[in-house]
Amino acid sequence: MPLSRRALTLSLLALSLPMPALAQQAAPPLALERSAVHMLTAKSNGRTYDIYVKLPPKYDAPENAGRRYPVIYLTDGDYTFQVASGVTRLPHNAGKLEQAILVGLPNAKGEDGMAARRRDLTPWENPAMPGPNGGGKAFAAFITGQVLPLIDATYRSDPARRTFVGQSYGGLLGLWILFSQPQHFSSYLLTSPSIWYAEKALMALEADYAKNHKELKARLFMATGAFEGVKKGAPSPRYNKETDMVGDQQKMAKGLRARGYKGFQVQDMVIPATIHETTFPIGLVYGLQWLYGQDQLSGWTPGE
Repeated sequence: MPLSRRALTLSLLALSLPMPALAQQAAPPLALERSAVHMLTAKSNGRTYDIYVKLPPKYDAPENAGRRYPVIYLTDGDYTFQVASGVTRLPHNAGKLEQAILVGLPNAKGEDGMAARRRDLTPWENPAMPGPNGGGKAFAAFITGQVLPLIDATYRSDPARRTFVGQSYGGLLGLWILFSQPQHFSSYLLTSPSIWYAEKALMALEADYAKNHKELKARLFMATGAFEGVKKGAPSPRYNKETDMVGDQQKMAKGLRARGYKGFQVQDMVIPATIHETTFPIGLVYGLQWLYGQDQLSGWTPGE
């Protein structure tokens, strides 16, 4: 059947376009399944943040209409939310991890990521650090005062089962919340926590908490990469030169166990062969397995 003049013209026009232009027109953006984005302006610091949400499989199925889900809140959400979405997809679908709602907390909109996280995830000012820092208390107030109520009002969440996830400075903020406002989260999954920050002020904060409390109702998982420790004389240049994050984490975990807080569990591990920038995905998987996996109550130890 002969082509009409209009069809022929369109065909020739398409052939005349560069191939990248054709691909660009034909390729839609990748959409994340069962996801949504909310936008909130923080009352505590005046900045605007996107809030990423991903719902578990069959959330809208009739048989789950009355079901409530634990919620996993991830700081550094620009990065961690995508990782968490990927690593939970198969175990959620296969029933190997308890299903949960994922909530990503990315950096403030329109800001440099490194500068924004240095400000928002550090709870004390540290004059030794470059740029603004010490805005963590305001960011924590935003999370607890606005984000948690938004999620609880919009989705079938279980307010009694919230997990705080943080990497590096996010781990620092998580421990600060644990020792100053433990009522907001039931568990914490923290990788490479920056315990060194502000001359290890976290150690003093925990000691102050211990003076007036015998109970700490929370589960804490911490993981740091082996190369985040200091190992003098080691042949590999990947070890930290000065900041012993492995030693800091081990000291923190040992001290918490010695306290014997009622209602508290702590699990820590050192991940072989990872550096600061690669510890999070592996630590996240181990932590989720401990907190939400089938072995969560059977005495399983990460690394076995």
